Amino acid sequence: MNVKEKETSTAEHRDNSLQSGASTPMSRFMVLLFATACGMAVANIYFAHPLLDALSYEFKIDHSTIGIIITITQVCYALGLLLLVPLGDLLNQRRLIIGQMLLSVAALVVIGLAQSSTVLFIGMAMVGMLATVTQTLVAYASTLSSPEDRGSTVGFVTSGVVIGILLARVFAGILTDIGGWRLVYLTSAALMLFIVGLLYKKLPNSKRKQTSMSYPKLLLSVLLLIIQERILLVRGILGMLIFVSFSILWTSLVLPLSSTSHSLLHSAIGAFGLAGVAGALAATRAGRLADQGLGQRTTGISLALLLASWFLISFIDHSLFVLIVGIILLDLAVQAVHVTNQSMIFTVRPEARSRLTAAYMIFYSIGSATGSIASTNIYAIFGWNGVCLLGASVSAFALLFWALMSYLTSE
Repeated sequence: MNVKEKETSTAEHRDNSLQSGASTPMSRFMVLLFATACGMAVANIYFAHPLLDALSYEFKIDHSTIGIIITITQVCYALGLLLLVPLGDLLNQRRLIIGQMLLSVAALVVIGLAQSSTVLFIGMAMVGMLATVTQTLVAYASTLSSPEDRGSTVGFVTSGVVIGILLARVFAGILTDIGGWRLVYLTSAALMLFIVGLLYKKLPNSKRKQTSMSYPKLLLSVLLLIIQERILLVRGILGMLIFVSFSILWTSLVLPLSSTSHSLLHSAIGAFGLAGVAGALAATRAGRLADQGLGQRTTGISLALLLASWFLISFIDHSLFVLIVGIILLDLAVQAVHVTNQSMIFTVRPEARSRLTAAYMIFYSIGSATGSIASTNIYAIFGWNGVCLLGASVSAFALLFWALMSYLTSE
């Protein structure tokens, strides 16, 4: 980042402080509460992944079409990003967060008690749309934190999202073995209700002024922000590419590990998510580096690590230890870029942080869906080597795109 960019960033941080009303750092408890709430909310849409066999048997849905459950939750999550997250700039964010999480509790109970596939699908759709409360929480954490700590706060809260995604499969697998798939959703409903109680007691009201524009104009402004804010477009594209790479790994990893060459149990396969958690936690400092004006450098190093990780991941048939190291590197790199992206985006338009988050996460949603679809198709045709080549190619393209944008910005 050149001197002019640093001066601009510093001035923007001062403006943010004035407009957000934040003057002191968030307490460690509050940051942890935000991260926990994010992780639990987003985990709800990933519980179904290891439960598809059980759901197929319970509701007499053919294996060839049971994947519709995943599609429903992801499509509704994308709709929630566009329709619900921008409301954080229009409504009281505290009430919006608590309201969405209470509705999530109700949706989880609907799933846990469902007696027909129709009710199941309705519950999954509700869970998918309401899980976008995670992005409202991230934007609200940014508003409540002081400018000097905004990046590190966003980094830690965002780590809760990634950890929730990675641990959802482990949580679902263990509870299903104990008491069946319904126990997964009913337990999550109880835990979510407990978190809602804590948020109701501890969540402060922000002094930030809400926008006065109408809801239709609010939604339109999300798309306009992508056009108007160059940093949002650039960082959105980078976010899309890194989550294509992330989804390529985590969607297809179960296939070689469960094949005859490894024949690992589902619980053992799910444990690989713990390696991803280690990587995600290691990347929480990326936000602090962005606060120090090192966002561009952090991005370049992280993208290089992302590319290198695929070389290690390709050794799956030779060493599971090397695979684990590769997974840690990949998740570290993805999380570091993701945190840096959000930290840099939040330096512009403090009055539109919820809409900025919604716009950025639309890129994320596109990337995740693309990676999931591409990886399974590539594996079916070219095997694991084809998956690794695809992941490395996407990562290399992301690195080249960053280098080109950095060069154009420096001129």
